[in-house]
Amino acid sequence: MRKKIIIISGDPNSINSEIIFKSWNLLPNKIKKRIILISNYKLLKEQFKILKYKINLIQVKDLKANSNSSCLKIIDVKLNFKNPFNITRKSSSRYILNSLNLAHKLALSNKVAGIINCPISKGLLIKKNIGVTEFLAKKCNIKKNKAVMLIKNKNLIVSPITTHLNIKSISKNLSKKMIVDKILIINSWYKKLFKTKPKFAVLGLNPHNAELREESEEKKIIIPAINKIKKRGIMVKGPLAADTIFINDYKNYNLIVGMYHDQVLAPFKTLYKFDAVNLTLGLKYVRISPDHGVAKDKILMKKSNPESLLNCIRYINKLV
Repeated sequence: MRKKIIIISGDPNSINSEIIFKSWNLLPNKIKKRIILISNYKLLKEQFKILKYKINLIQVKDLKANSNSSCLKIIDVKLNFKNPFNITRKSSSRYILNSLNLAHKLALSNKVAGIINCPISKGLLIKKNIGVTEFLAKKCNIKKNKAVMLIKNKNLIVSPITTHLNIKSISKNLSKKMIVDKILIINSWYKKLFKTKPKFAVLGLNPHNAELREESEEKKIIIPAINKIKKRGIMVKGPLAADTIFINDYKNYNLIVGMYHDQVLAPFKTLYKFDAVNLTLGLKYVRISPDHGVAKDKILMKKSNPESLLNCIRYINKLV
């Protein structure tokens, strides 16, 4: 039996039901048979009805679901609601946490190839400054140095050293050990997947790398980290200026490592839009998600692009 692909339907107040439907219609039956959706059966059925989408849904209890069925199989998670596209924050939060906890539990089984979570509003995860990356890392008892956010497509890969932090908190959370640990994890993943050594570009934190002043993070943290990484035989260059690398120089590297979230994600999304996926490295299982948000302003417009979710499914499908 081929391993299952788990998809968490994610934020109920979102475009998720739309991208799930559009992706499903573009998948071959051999992949459909491997997919199990963690969702609320009644919610999805009502959302599809409002959107005028026709799709065969069946409820299943566990991973032993009939692999011969090409219907969309759903493990039901409780959710209280009246309006299927206007669910309270409290109900949404409880639903999301229960969905993630269930997916985590199932993903620890050797019957699962990996999990995909559709977009989730960060505010639903209880604690501030926490995303799915941090949530699942904690569930796996992984230290923050060992969980890596990675955004990739066939042309480029970017990774922020710090993830969902306010700008004022970045500097005090940055460390030589964090940079070294995360680049070592990325390097190992890349070599295993692509069978070759990657070329890293590491960005500085400050404008113009703070002119490499002695008191700067570049001098005290980033350069010592790069020097230590080079001693491991890893091809890395930096610190490079963040304001110019995405003009053209990024094409000379396989991976661009930035010091914070928007430093690398904003230019990446400007270049590639929906053509990307969000991976978490360092967990006990494969976790991936579409590289876009919940897009509440686009609910019911039926104009959302499913390409990122499709890329997530294709990625996990190729792993096994």
